[in-house]
Amino acid sequence: MPKLTLGHQRRTNPLIWLGAIICAILAVAVIVTGIVVFVGYLAVRPKVPFISISDAHLDRFSYDQAGILAVQLTIVFKAENDNAKAHAYFYDASFILGFQGLDIAKLVADPFDVSKNDSVQFNYLVESTPIPLDELEQNLVELSLRQNLIVFDLKGKARTRWRVGVIGSVKFSLNLNCELKFFINGSSTNSHCSSRSK
Repeated sequence: MPKLTLGHQRRTNPLIWLGAIICAILAVAVIVTGIVVFVGYLAVRPKVPFISISDAHLDRFSYDQAGILAVQLTIVFKAENDNAKAHAYFYDASFILGFQGLDIAKLVADPFDVSKNDSVQFNYLVESTPIPLDELEQNLVELSLRQNLIVFDLKGKARTRWRVGVIGSVKFSLNLNCELKFFINGSSTNSHCSSRSK
């Protein structure tokens, strides 16, 4: 009867074992990091800082028979950081004030900080140069005057960054899209709007 011989058994290359061990260590590290970040998030409960318009006043609205418009407004911005454990940094803030499709002014702010559980308020005094209006724009202004309601659009964005313990540095873009409505006497009918999600 013929003898059966077993072939030589191949051994696994040590480099493959080393690679498998490294992959296992990395997988465990990723899982542990995820758990730490999740627990840190639950403990800190970070909130997104936001910007808002806290007040606005129409100081001057001048329109003459030649169709020349000039306006002056005071707009009060407020940057808020509701985080009890995180300092917030605001930057790249830029907003366009418009009226009936016309860009009146561009409002920008230098980078600034807001401490934990704090807010910063700053005023813009917006004064336009005389703006010549075409016939359609003149009709829209005259309609606004008859209705005793002047409406401006304020659109723009800012970015914010803050660091929360083990979670690390977090960045967000804040968008503002407001209608600022005024009576002819300059008082605001509804000046408050916010980048905070509703």
